[in-house]
Amino acid sequence: MKNVLGLRCVECSKEVSPEAGTYTCPSCGSKGGIMDVVYDYQEINRLTTRKQVTNSRDYSMFRYLSFLPIYPESARPHLRVGWSPLYKPQGLGKSLGMSNLYIKDDGQNPTSSLKDRASIIAVIKAVEEKAPTVACSSTGNAASSLAGNAAAMGLKSVIFVPSRAPQGKIAQLMIFGATVISVQGSYEDTFRLSAEAIEHFGWYNRNAAINPYLVEGKKTVALEIAEQLNWDVPDWVILSVGDGCTIAGVWKGFRDLYLAGWIDRLPKIAGVQSTGCSPLVDAFLEDRPWRPKEENTIADSIAVGVPRNPDKALNAVRESGGTMVAVTDEAILEAMRQLGRTSGIFGEPAGVTGTAGLKALVEKGVIGADEKVVSIVTGNGLKDVLNAIKAVGEPLKVEPSLQELLMKMEVVE
Repeated sequence: MKNVLGLRCVECSKEVSPEAGTYTCPSCGSKGGIMDVVYDYQEINRLTTRKQVTNSRDYSMFRYLSFLPIYPESARPHLRVGWSPLYKPQGLGKSLGMSNLYIKDDGQNPTSSLKDRASIIAVIKAVEEKAPTVACSSTGNAASSLAGNAAAMGLKSVIFVPSRAPQGKIAQLMIFGATVISVQGSYEDTFRLSAEAIEHFGWYNRNAAINPYLVEGKKTVALEIAEQLNWDVPDWVILSVGDGCTIAGVWKGFRDLYLAGWIDRLPKIAGVQSTGCSPLVDAFLEDRPWRPKEENTIADSIAVGVPRNPDKALNAVRESGGTMVAVTDEAILEAMRQLGRTSGIFGEPAGVTGTAGLKALVEKGVIGADEKVVSIVTGNGLKDVLNAIKAVGEPLKVEPSLQELLMKMEVVE
């Protein structure tokens, strides 16, 4: 990997070489020593140019291979991950009073979430390190994405999920042939057990808060946004936050482009959590260290009371000059309805939390109506149909009679 200089600890700034099996800082340990991949931007520009990328016919995240920490010759799964659509839905923009709003629909990835971007890097690195089994803990999306990508790569996967994980996501795991461990406890309990098992069995660790390479996969959503906007960076990028890895990846992607000289400015980053589980939002708004919170939200994918990547997440928002906001579950359900009815995009609760936060920030005047904004929908609504029904209600039920249909249609109208 000529483009990679090494790994740098976000806590103490110590740099180490990117050796197999090195994920966390040897000085700070696994609890605080999360690492960042450091690139040689001159080498990246030697390997490829912005024009070459723009002309690429590889419509996947691997069009940005020179920005990724994998060997060019490494085997990859056949799944097409990335290059999800960036829409400019006029109806949604009008309903929010915005003239320059874009939606990045990452629910279009193979297992229907942004997490595929991290999982495909995980299985590639696992093969590079000759590991036959990959494991992780997850509230749902990372689990299904790992299971699908591992199956495509011919690897075994072991997935630890909390007992509240939606059945749609559990079904994906089982279809993909994963060994599924349903932990009867919180996400914190699930993460702890997975960490102990991974160490005991020697499985490849896909936990994004530990493995620094996975954020590199997530950052490709930012590279795509920049390219799809003709390298004209938006004023704001807004998305939901759970563990903190995805928002860290978005900021890392824009910073890498900036340091490589491919863009001339950086966007502000806005992170959104549910009021039922908002440890990072509270820490940011109150300017204090984060504290654990209960996991009491319908947005299961971001129901993380003990985030494992808090420093990278908070650094991303602060360094960008951005902000954070918490929204109620009711606002999240409203965002599901609004997004669907005005744009035809179906997002799961965690997937639309960013859009719910955008509405709140526009109403508060934090984000201007004329600013260019990209809201990332991180997961598809079919992953959680029970909450989708909660958002919109039951269908109109009638007997097979036109007279009854007409009568009930009048009531509805």
